[in-house]
Amino acid sequence: MPLCRVFLFAAFLTTVLSPPVFSQSWKVHSTGHRGDLIAIHFTSSSKGFIAGDDGYLASTVDAGRTWQSYPLKTTENINEIYFRNEDNGYLVAGRKLFITSDGGNSWMETRIGTPAMFGRGIPEYLSIRFADKKRGLAVGALLDEKGEYVLESLVMRTDDGGETWSRIAVPTKVELFHLDFDGNSRAWIVGDKGTVLATTDGGLNWRLQETGADRALFNVDFRDDELGFAVGGGGTILRTEDGGRNWVKVETPFTETLKRVDFADDKNGWVVGHKGTILRSADKGRTWVRQDCGTDDDLYGLYIVKRYGWAVGANGTLVEYLR
Repeated sequence: MPLCRVFLFAAFLTTVLSPPVFSQSWKVHSTGHRGDLIAIHFTSSSKGFIAGDDGYLASTVDAGRTWQSYPLKTTENINEIYFRNEDNGYLVAGRKLFITSDGGNSWMETRIGTPAMFGRGIPEYLSIRFADKKRGLAVGALLDEKGEYVLESLVMRTDDGGETWSRIAVPTKVELFHLDFDGNSRAWIVGDKGTVLATTDGGLNWRLQETGADRALFNVDFRDDELGFAVGGGGTILRTEDGGRNWVKVETPFTETLKRVDFADDKNGWVVGHKGTILRSADKGRTWVRQDCGTDDDLYGLYIVKRYGWAVGANGTLVEYLR
């Protein structure tokens, strides 16, 4: 199977400056699934989940050697998988939320909010996170009746583990793609047109942060309440060292749309995006390395920790990070 070749780039140059500096590679796996894979999450080095278009969901218990599909009984695209611990997990798929309390052995469909909260709009959820077992947020957009146009931003909040939800007003109307918590009170949301929202009270009140970006931001990852990253269209990588009061664009030669950023620790981070793009940083996101991994398929999902990592994308693409 193809292995990636690693090249070193300075963040501000467009030429190769030196030989490879990381002893690492990526290995392409076959899942047997032909559709797009959008989301991936592992709860241990051996147990993980992949999901994507038309309600496809599969799991592995042998570190990705084999995958078993699960009949979720939905045709909605699964936009995100999130587990707050090994047992309790969440899937957002279009207007639907699925919850598991047994480590993904079974999933139960539930509602986020009531139709009265949305008027004539159709909710589409793209991301979900919980600060603890009670307090959680789900974000996305309200679409028109045909599902073609964004009418309003959508932020939903729960204080009882997802039993009931309330809609939270935010100072924007753009589509919101992803959110991240730091602790119980601080969280950030990224969205279209360079939008970043921040809260310090668990999601009750939100304020816009100035980014200077005009492209969509698809993913955000905060290491603590100060150091954070966001990625998006046109190769956009944003970095902050003060909780988002000031966002700085990291200049790189990479122009492909970037879909996901994930840091395994404070220094080491990865980004995936279109046309098989995988980038790595070993200096807190100041400079980035490109890793060509044997596929040109768009990559949409990423899960990486210190000991292992995976990415997923178009046409059933699944690649494993090899240490």
